[in-house]
Amino acid sequence: MSQVKLLAAPLLGMLLSPTVLHAQSADKPAITPYADIRYRLEVVDQDGLPEDATASTLRVKIGAKTGAWHGLSALVEGEAIMRVGPRHYNDTVNGLARYPVVADPSDVLLNQAYIRFQPSETVDAVAGRQVINLDNQRWIGSVGWRQNDQTFDAAKVAVTPVAGVTAQYFHSWRVNRIFGPDSPRGIWHDASVDAGNVSVKLGKAGTLTGYGYWLDIPEAPAASSRTIGARMAGRPAVASTITLLYSAEYARQTDLSPNPANFGLDYVALEAGIAAKGFTVKGGYERLEGNGTVALQTPLATLHAFNGWADVFLNTPANGLRDLYADASYKVAAGPLKGLLLRGAYHDFRSTVGDLGYGQEFDALIAYPVTKQIGVSAKFAHYNSDGFATDRTKAWFSIEAKF
Repeated sequence: MSQVKLLAAPLLGMLLSPTVLHAQSADKPAITPYADIRYRLEVVDQDGLPEDATASTLRVKIGAKTGAWHGLSALVEGEAIMRVGPRHYNDTVNGLARYPVVADPSDVLLNQAYIRFQPSETVDAVAGRQVINLDNQRWIGSVGWRQNDQTFDAAKVAVTPVAGVTAQYFHSWRVNRIFGPDSPRGIWHDASVDAGNVSVKLGKAGTLTGYGYWLDIPEAPAASSRTIGARMAGRPAVASTITLLYSAEYARQTDLSPNPANFGLDYVALEAGIAAKGFTVKGGYERLEGNGTVALQTPLATLHAFNGWADVFLNTPANGLRDLYADASYKVAAGPLKGLLLRGAYHDFRSTVGDLGYGQEFDALIAYPVTKQIGVSAKFAHYNSDGFATDRTKAWFSIEAKF
């Protein structure tokens, strides 16, 4: 708690200082409050456990951000996650191991608290507790799907030296994970995470990004690694109503002290698709190599967005993971159902060592923006095991309001 007070105190002082309170323009108020409220019902039927899970939770974020004053601004954001109804799920800290895991423990915490310095349009520096999402969040993300964000106590800087080129770097000394401070794996103290990338826009062809991530995590030695890679992605238009989609990525991950293992493993991701008149269809191949003893891991990623929504592969199996998938969606562009999104995906999972069948998964989503501030969604995932883990079915209903 003393660290939280130490971090929040200067930011609160800045928010409430007379200088900031009066440094407003006709367009931007000195202090802008905001709120993000999300209710979710999550149910899980998982083979091998005696009980099904039913988790009814409410997440409330309330924050305030200042307008800029000589390039300086600040943000403070609190977060509360509350259980609404019976405790019929394993939230990772309540000890109810007879239920499947729904990693949304109750908590009240300081979610973000940072100072931002933007002396020009080409420089953006942020210091403090913050959400960080890099690229497609495959390596670094905030895990926005869960009720508690993953945040970093970090210093981050981004520069745009010339048009179309952006370089960014951050150093984090503490990772605040989704499990919350009451969990023994909820905070990685004394970490040393260094992450940097450079993105270059290549006209209509897309964007080329090179990156390097160094994760030195003493409290989770097996998560410590060095990853160097590159990603090319684009959405070139081939007609007035037709857009091609593609991405290609390669990375090499090696061990980094304090990891006791010795390895060098590859990551490959390829995706191609087409979008036309509200329809999007794409297919992809993702390969996270394993050697039978250890495998390439992405512990700071927004993992729910990859390898199926049933979250079977949050940790890559030692024999590696090959995910061959197809994804199709349709978004209504006009009329009373404008914004309605329908989406379905299919995954076939196998190992990279021995080409062993893991299982298949089907995912489905329907989402609708009731108003500009309120949205509702229903989501479904079913994993059918071929020998890895167990069958499981998950369903969600969410309603979220942002003000």
